[in-house]
Amino acid sequence: MGQLVRQQRVDAYVGYHAFGLQESDDADLPVPFPDDFDHSVFLSTHPGRLDITSGGHTHTATVTVEVWDGPPPQEDPAGWDEQAEADFESTSGQVAVWSMHTGRADDVILLGDSGGSWRVRVSCAGRAEAAALSEGEGTGHGVERYIIRFWPAGA
Repeated sequence: MGQLVRQQRVDAYVGYHAFGLQESDDADLPVPFPDDFDHSVFLSTHPGRLDITSGGHTHTATVTVEVWDGPPPQEDPAGWDEQAEADFESTSGQVAVWSMHTGRADDVILLGDSGGSWRVRVSCAGRAEAAALSEGEGTGHGVERYIIRFWPAGA
Protein backbone atom coordinates (compact mmCIF):
# COMPACT_ATOMS: atom_id res chain seq x y z
CA MET A 1 0.00 0.00 0.00
CA GLY A 2 1.22 3.49 -0.84
CA GLN A 3 1.96 6.39 1.47
CA LEU A 4 0.34 9.82 1.21
CA VAL A 5 2.87 12.32 -0.19
CA ARG A 6 0.76 15.50 -0.21
CA GLN A 7 -2.81 16.68 0.09
CA GLN A 8 -4.44 19.87 -1.13
CA ARG A 9 -8.00 21.17 -0.86
CA VAL A 10 -9.37 23.32 -3.68
CA ASP A 11 -12.75 24.58 -4.78
CA ALA A 12 -14.17 23.58 -8.15
CA TYR A 13 -16.70 25.92 -9.69
CA VAL A 14 -19.15 23.59 -11.43
CA GLY A 15 -21.03 24.87 -14.45
CA TYR A 16 -23.31 22.86 -16.72
CA HIS A 17 -22.77 19.79 -14.48
CA ALA A 18 -19.04 19.79 -15.26
CA PHE A 19 -15.50 20.61 -14.19
CA GLY A 20 -12.11 19.23 -15.05
CA LEU A 21 -8.53 18.81 -13.96
CA GLN A 22 -6.15 19.67 -16.73
CA GLU A 23 -2.51 20.61 -17.29
CA SER A 24 -1.93 23.97 -15.63
CA ASP A 25 -0.64 25.30 -18.95
CA ASP A 26 -3.03 24.03 -21.62
CA ALA A 27 -1.22 25.55 -24.61
CA ASP A 28 -0.07 22.21 -26.06
CA LEU A 29 -3.15 20.10 -25.38
CA PRO A 30 -4.85 18.67 -28.47
CA VAL A 31 -8.31 18.91 -26.86
CA PRO A 32 -8.46 21.69 -24.20
CA PHE A 33 -11.26 21.82 -21.62
CA PRO A 34 -14.22 21.78 -22.21
CA ASP A 35 -14.02 20.63 -25.86
CA ASP A 36 -15.58 17.17 -26.42
CA PHE A 37 -16.81 16.93 -22.80
CA ASP A 38 -18.88 13.74 -22.37
CA HIS A 39 -21.78 14.42 -19.96
CA SER A 40 -22.94 10.78 -20.12
CA VAL A 41 -20.15 9.44 -17.85
CA PHE A 42 -18.87 10.37 -14.38
CA LEU A 43 -15.17 10.39 -15.34
CA SER A 44 -13.66 10.64 -18.81
CA THR A 45 -10.21 11.48 -20.10
CA HIS A 46 -8.41 13.33 -22.87
CA PRO A 47 -4.64 13.84 -23.14
CA GLY A 48 -3.57 15.93 -20.12
CA ARG A 49 -7.15 16.25 -18.90
CA LEU A 50 -9.74 14.62 -16.62
CA ASP A 51 -13.42 15.50 -17.11
CA ILE A 52 -15.80 15.06 -14.18
CA THR A 53 -19.60 15.18 -14.43
CA SER A 54 -21.33 16.62 -11.35
CA GLY A 55 -24.75 15.92 -9.90
CA GLY A 56 -25.55 19.64 -9.78
CA HIS A 57 -25.76 22.21 -12.55
CA THR A 58 -24.12 25.25 -10.95
CA HIS A 59 -22.34 25.21 -7.58
CA THR A 60 -18.95 25.09 -5.92
CA ALA A 61 -17.72 21.60 -5.05
CA THR A 62 -15.05 20.86 -2.47
CA VAL A 63 -12.18 18.87 -3.95
CA THR A 64 -9.42 17.19 -1.96
CA VAL A 65 -6.51 16.14 -4.17
CA GLU A 66 -4.10 13.56 -2.79
CA VAL A 67 -0.82 12.38 -4.30
CA TRP A 68 0.40 8.94 -3.20
CA ASP A 69 3.68 7.14 -3.85
CA GLY A 70 1.80 3.89 -4.56
CA PRO A 71 -1.80 2.66 -4.72
CA PRO A 72 -3.92 4.22 -1.96
CA PRO A 73 -6.15 2.02 0.20
CA GLN A 74 -9.45 0.95 -1.31
CA GLU A 75 -12.44 2.74 0.17
CA ASP A 76 -15.80 1.15 0.81
CA PRO A 77 -17.79 2.08 -2.31
CA ALA A 78 -20.93 2.32 -0.17
CA GLY A 79 -19.55 5.59 1.24
CA TRP A 80 -19.55 7.24 -2.19
CA ASP A 81 -22.21 8.15 -4.74
CA GLU A 82 -19.79 7.64 -7.64
CA GLN A 83 -16.28 6.28 -7.98
CA ALA A 84 -14.12 5.69 -11.05
CA GLU A 85 -10.47 5.15 -12.01
CA ALA A 86 -8.51 6.17 -15.10
CA ASP A 87 -5.00 6.62 -16.46
CA PHE A 88 -3.63 10.16 -16.68
CA GLU A 89 -0.56 11.53 -18.45
CA SER A 90 0.90 14.82 -17.24
CA THR A 91 3.62 16.56 -19.22
CA SER A 92 4.46 19.06 -16.47
CA GLY A 93 3.45 17.46 -13.15
CA GLN A 94 1.20 20.47 -12.52
CA VAL A 95 -2.57 20.52 -13.01
CA ALA A 96 -5.35 22.97 -12.22
CA VAL A 97 -9.14 22.88 -11.87
CA TRP A 98 -10.96 24.14 -14.95
CA SER A 99 -14.58 25.34 -15.16
CA MET A 100 -16.89 25.92 -18.11
CA HIS A 101 -17.81 29.32 -16.62
CA THR A 102 -14.58 30.65 -15.18
CA GLY A 103 -11.80 28.81 -17.03
CA ARG A 104 -8.66 27.95 -15.09
CA ALA A 105 -8.63 28.30 -11.29
CA ASP A 106 -5.66 30.02 -9.64
CA ASP A 107 -4.55 27.04 -7.51
CA VAL A 108 -1.82 24.83 -8.98
CA ILE A 109 -1.92 21.18 -7.94
CA LEU A 110 1.54 19.61 -7.86
CA LEU A 111 1.58 15.94 -8.83
CA GLY A 112 5.35 15.71 -9.17
CA ASP A 113 8.49 17.64 -10.10
CA SER A 114 8.05 16.69 -13.75
CA GLY A 115 5.62 14.95 -16.05
CA GLY A 116 4.72 11.29 -15.85
CA SER A 117 2.10 8.58 -16.01
CA TRP A 118 -0.44 8.42 -13.21
CA ARG A 119 -3.37 6.35 -12.12
CA VAL A 120 -6.24 8.35 -10.62
CA ARG A 121 -9.32 7.46 -8.57
CA VAL A 122 -12.14 9.99 -8.30
CA SER A 123 -14.72 9.53 -5.52
CA CYS A 124 -17.77 11.75 -5.02
CA ALA A 125 -20.45 12.20 -2.36
CA GLY A 126 -23.35 14.66 -2.19
CA ARG A 127 -24.54 14.30 -5.80
CA ALA A 128 -28.26 14.10 -5.00
CA GLU A 129 -28.01 17.10 -2.65
CA ALA A 130 -26.21 19.12 -5.34
CA ALA A 131 -28.86 18.17 -7.91
CA ALA A 132 -31.69 19.17 -5.55
CA LEU A 133 -29.98 22.45 -4.76
CA SER A 134 -29.57 23.21 -8.48
CA GLU A 135 -33.29 22.66 -9.05
CA GLY A 136 -34.31 24.65 -5.98
CA GLU A 137 -32.31 27.59 -4.68
CA GLY A 138 -29.68 27.58 -7.39
CA THR A 139 -26.10 27.41 -6.16
CA GLY A 140 -24.35 26.09 -3.08
CA HIS A 141 -20.88 25.59 -1.65
CA GLY A 142 -19.34 22.32 -0.47
CA VAL A 143 -22.51 20.22 -0.82
CA GLU A 144 -20.83 17.94 -3.34
CA ARG A 145 -17.44 16.61 -2.20
CA TYR A 146 -14.68 14.90 -4.15
CA ILE A 147 -11.50 13.06 -3.28
CA ILE A 148 -9.16 12.71 -6.23
CA ARG A 149 -6.22 10.39 -5.58
CA PHE A 150 -3.20 10.18 -7.90
CA TRP A 151 -0.40 7.59 -7.74
CA PRO A 152 2.36 6.64 -10.18
CA ALA A 153 1.18 4.24 -12.89
CA GLY A 154 2.66 0.79 -12.47
CA ALA A 155 3.33 1.28 -8.75
